[in-house]
Amino acid sequence: MTVFSATSPRSSSTGAKTRPGAHIVPLALTGIFAASAIALVAYLLWPTWSTGGADTPDKLPVSVGGTLFNLPLQAIRMKIQRHSGPQERVDLDFLYPSLEPPSGPRHVTADTVDTAMQPIDRIFLSIAAHHDALSPEQRMMTIYPRYLDQAATTPDDGLTMRTFRSDTPYGSEDLYSAANPALTARCTRDGSTPGMCLSERRVGAADLTFRFPRSWLSQWRDVAEAMDRLTSQLRGPHG
Repeated sequence: MTVFSATSPRSSSTGAKTRPGAHIVPLALTGIFAASAIALVAYLLWPTWSTGGADTPDKLPVSVGGTLFNLPLQAIRMKIQRHSGPQERVDLDFLYPSLEPPSGPRHVTADTVDTAMQPIDRIFLSIAAHHDALSPEQRMMTIYPRYLDQAATTPDDGLTMRTFRSDTPYGSEDLYSAANPALTARCTRDGSTPGMCLSERRVGAADLTFRFPRSWLSQWRDVAEAMDRLTSQLRGPHG
């Protein structure tokens, strides 16, 4: 007698078939979570500061050699130096005699190229850490006298001029000095270009080097007082 099995061939399968597309749902959810995480990180790290406009400060607190200065942003000549915090050196310029920061660089066009050689109307200032180098006062007392001619001239307004010997490192310069107001300036002589003067002073751990045209010495008292005012205005809080 033939015996038939009661078990159906379909019922002998190892299990129910997987529903089509069921594995796509977990992958889609994982992708959504990953995209959301990336968007959140990008939002948190995206810069929010402004490079100009009303939020830009007029002055920056800058530490040079550990000495604090408050520097007008527009007076800083190099863009790379226009940030707060410690710096080794900062270069500035100011309109003279107002001592205001310049509104922008002077541009030469085809219409003004013939008159581009205009009188300098700015006083330049470099502030640099001195790292215990010889101070301007020590240089005046111990270095310069070795190279000066013995003769000195004293104009009627109280400014003394002494000439450096031609066989010295300062052979093309003259040394000017005065007591009231105090002024010491080393100046190149007029030639193919106008002569320029350099005057230094030490403030804390920084040396301030002023540069201005030699022709301004005809009003040297005003120049000396301008350098004093700038030094006082730029100096940060100190005890």
